[in-house]
Amino acid sequence: MKSHEVAELFDQAVQRLRGVVESGDSDDGSDLLRRAADSGAEAVGLAVGKLSDPDRVVRAAACDLLGATSSRHMDLREEVATALIRLAAHESDPEVHWSIARALGDTFDGRALPTLVALAGSPDADVRFQVAVAVPSVLDDPPVAAGEAVLITLCTDSDPQVREWATFGLGFVSTADGAAVRQALWDRTQDTHPEVRAEGARGLARRRDPRALPLVRDLLAQDEVHPLTFRAAAYLGDPSLVPLLDGFDPGVDAVAEALRECDPLLRARRDESAWLLLHAVHRRRSDLEVAVFGERCDLGLYLDVTDGADLSGHCWVDGLLRRAEYDPERAADLLIADVTSPIRRASQPSHRGAG
Repeated sequence: MKSHEVAELFDQAVQRLRGVVESGDSDDGSDLLRRAADSGAEAVGLAVGKLSDPDRVVRAAACDLLGATSSRHMDLREEVATALIRLAAHESDPEVHWSIARALGDTFDGRALPTLVALAGSPDADVRFQVAVAVPSVLDDPPVAAGEAVLITLCTDSDPQVREWATFGLGFVSTADGAAVRQALWDRTQDTHPEVRAEGARGLARRRDPRALPLVRDLLAQDEVHPLTFRAAAYLGDPSLVPLLDGFDPGVDAVAEALRECDPLLRARRDESAWLLLHAVHRRRSDLEVAVFGERCDLGLYLDVTDGADLSGHCWVDGLLRRAEYDPERAADLLIADVTSPIRRASQPSHRGAG
């Protein structure tokens, strides 16, 4: 795409965004910016040049273009984050703050966290909402204390949407844990809004907090059960929940997942299939190192395969077995084919010079 074409798309997007800011229109020109973002460095160059424009709508659109470009071009994320952080240091307009927060989330750059923490103090609920959405994207694993703290604070926000997304980020996206995190999630299980309550219960159960079990029992016994409650039950994996789960349609994925984790027999079958899969891979390719493991804050089992050199693979055991119609032997063939395919090998970085 030529520079004048990128500039034309940007100018058209600015006019649409102006309608949103000044008249409450719904079309903010995002589709135009996504097209412009395909140009990569050309889009970044144009957007950075517009960040000093006296028109706040132009600056906001420039941030939106930077975010769209960052989501498409990983190699440009560092440059984008640097420009946005620099702008935020002296920007005062809430419309631009909103766009800065959203775009920083697309950079996945940990350097953005102090800027997002500062924006979390905005009097504008829309800005705080974008901060709640963006913060989990820039946290490491485990997350730094400042990231935990800002999400905990936003969990108590006066706006229910901010609370919902902050609780989602803290409880489900982040692996943050500890007394303060669990207390924040527990407090949200008493929230006045059902979506926030459901996020709080799932987040607490994900950490296998003992307070979650009686809570989930009560929620499953309600006339209306939130879909996230089934995921909370799955995280707990407690057999006492099976009689309650039996009252729901096992054809629903969320219910089936909860039953698979809570029912000792179903869980044992899954674990045995994973064990048979591991041995089947070893029989076919004894040169491969295979490991089955579970993630601390996740469900089910995962399988890693490597030959210690050029080949490596990582998969979710349940998903692989489903592809193989629950035949461990066929699953082994599928896994080896996936790992050794020429396309996969070509996409992996060479060890020479890596890192």
